[in-house]
This record gives sequence, C-alpha cells and structure tokens, in this order.
Amino acid sequence: MDMKLEVVPVPVSDIDRAKAFYVEKVGFNLDFDIQAGEMRLVQLTPPGSGCSVLLSKGNGEISDMQAGLLKGLTLVVKDIREAYNALANKGVAMGEIIEYDRGIKMVRFEDPDGNSWFFQEIPPGV
Repeated sequence: MDMKLEVVPVPVSDIDRAKAFYVEKVGFNLDFDIQAGEMRLVQLTPPGSGCSVLLSKGNGEISDMQAGLLKGLTLVVKDIREAYNALANKGVAMGEIIEYDRGIKMVRFEDPDGNSWFFQEIPPGV
C-alpha cells in the first residue's frame, strides 16, 4: 500500500500575506485559491515537490491551529547558497548556513507568522 504525503496545512494569521510571501519571495507555485462561503483554501507547491502546503480559513480544526505553530519544515535543494541568495535578495531574513558531517548543510528562515523552514543540501552519495 502506497502512502504519499501530499498536503501539509500551514497555520497563518493572514492568508493573503502568507500567499504573497510563499509565491513572491520563496517561489512556490499557486495551485489554487478558492472561496466557498466562509471557507477559503489556498494550495501552494514548492517547485519540483510532490508535497504542497495548504493555507486556509473556515476549514474546521485545520484553520483553528495557532499561526506560527509549525517548526522545521524542510525543503531539500541542490545548492544551498543559491537558495539562500534567492530568498535573501528578496528580503527574507535568513539564518546562518550550518554544515554538518558528510557535507550536509542547512539554513533556517521563517514565514511572516513564524512558521520555520529549512533549506537542506545533501551531497550526492550521502
């Protein structure tokens, strides 16, 4: 039986602000932005990813999660310095690039609500 993690809800306080951050600064693709009565769903996908994030309001317990609650979401990239520079050049505050054993590198950043993300570079053969 296959089980694919394809959508992760990300709790935010302002959907439009978060949508702009993820699309304009981080480079996520906008899959859809729909309104159905009081419910709004915005799905975004990082380029090359099989997993999307969902921003929502009026969506029951998912929308009731505290904004900024998620920590440590990780995006794997081929070149961490390129990813770092791409976001830093768009005004995203970036942490320091940390290099671990075997050449694994990580760097932290946050969305406007404080949800934390990492870029991770894993060298070939690790």
